Amino acid sequence: MTTTTHRTPAIVWGRGATALGILRCLHLANIPAFVAGPPRDAVAASRFYRPIPGANPWHGTLDAGARDALRALPFDAAVVIPSADDTALWLSDIPASDLARRVRVSTSPRAALEILQDKTKFAAFLRNTDIPHPRTFMIESVEDIAAIPYEELDSTFLKPANSQTFSDITGAKALRVSSRDELARIWAQLDGQGFTLMAQEYVPGPPSNHYFVDGFRDARGRIAGLFARRRLRMHPADFGNSSYCRSIPLDEIPAAVDSIVELVTTLGYRGIFSAEFKRDARDGTFRIIEVNTRAWTYVEFAARCGVNVCAMAYDDALDRAVAPAPKAYAVGEGCVDFHRDVNAVMNGAAGNSLPTILWQWARAHFHTFRLDDPGPGIFAARQILSERRERRARKESAAVMQ
Repeated sequence: MTTTTHRTPAIVWGRGATALGILRCLHLANIPAFVAGPPRDAVAASRFYRPIPGANPWHGTLDAGARDALRALPFDAAVVIPSADDTALWLSDIPASDLARRVRVSTSPRAALEILQDKTKFAAFLRNTDIPHPRTFMIESVEDIAAIPYEELDSTFLKPANSQTFSDITGAKALRVSSRDELARIWAQLDGQGFTLMAQEYVPGPPSNHYFVDGFRDARGRIAGLFARRRLRMHPADFGNSSYCRSIPLDEIPAAVDSIVELVTTLGYRGIFSAEFKRDARDGTFRIIEVNTRAWTYVEFAARCGVNVCAMAYDDALDRAVAPAPKAYAVGEGCVDFHRDVNAVMNGAAGNSLPTILWQWARAHFHTFRLDDPGPGIFAARQILSERRERRARKESAAVMQ
C-alpha cells in the first residue's frame, strides 16, 4: 500500500453540485481530497478536483465492482463521503465488512437510513411519534385509493417511496393530483413501472414557508452542528428545488429544531443530515417533509456560514472528537442557484421587485460559480446553453415535420 499524503485523504463519492459542495467544504477545512465520479462533470471542472490515482481510475460507479475499486485504493486508509442516497445506504454496510479498517465512513445503521430514505417506512415511523407531518396514505391497490378521505383534505399529490429513482425516470419529485379519479389513473400507470407509491396531503403555503435544519450527529450521540435556512424561491413552483435561500437563526424555528433532534436521537442516527419542514399556512405548524441522509445541495453554503458538516464527518469517521460548530453562525446570508432562480423569476414566482432581486443576487453566495473556483460555473453555463440549443433544434425539427 502507498500513501500519497501525510493526512488521511477523503474521497468524495458522487457527481454534480452536491459532490462539488463536499469537495469545497473539505478544501475549506484543509483536508486532502480526491473524487470518485465521472470525468465530465461540474465537480471535475473545479480547481480542487483530483481523480482517484492509479492506472485504472475509479469513476464512482455503484455496481458489483465497487468493493474491488475500494480495495484497490492506493491509500492505507481513506474517509469516504457520499453525495447520493443509494451510495450512503451502500456505505452503511462497510463498517461490518473486511474494508472497515481502510475505508472509513461516518454512517448510521442501515435500518435507520432505510427508514429515512424510504418514504413509506418514514411515514409509518412518523405515525408512532409526536412529530408533526403531512397525512400520508399508502397505495397498493385501487381499494387503498378508494379509502383515502378526500373530503378531509385540501389537496394531495402522488409521491414515490424512492424519490431518487422516481426523479431519474419521471423528471419530477412528485405529481400533483386534483381528484381521486386522476390519482387512480396516474397510480395505475406508475405502478406498472414498479414504483411503490403513496398519496400525501399537500401542506398549503408559498415557497417561503419551507425551512431546512441541516446538521451532524456524531458517534457519541452529540449534535455537533445545526444550521437553519429558509427557502425564499424555488423552481419548478410545486415540487422543485430551492433557487434562493437565506440563513436564519435556530431560535427562529425552535419547533422544527426540536423535531429533528428528537428524530435523529430516537433513530440513533449518526452522520450528516438535512431535514425539510413546511410551515402549515392553516395553523403555523412546522411539518416535517423529508430528511436527506447525506450531504445536501447547499452544504457548501452552510460551511461558508460556519457549519462545516463535511469536516465533522471526516473527523467522526476517523474516531476523533468532533469539534462543535458555533451556534452563532452567519445569519442573513443568501445563496442563489442562479439558473434555477432566473427561471423562477421569469415564471413570476419571485414575490419581489426586480431591484430587490438584483440586490439579493449581488450580495449572495452563488451555488456553483465562485471567483476563486470558476470552472464549475463555466461548465454548468456551457451545459445549460447546449441543452437549450438541443431543445430548440428538436422544436424546429418537429415544426418542419408538421
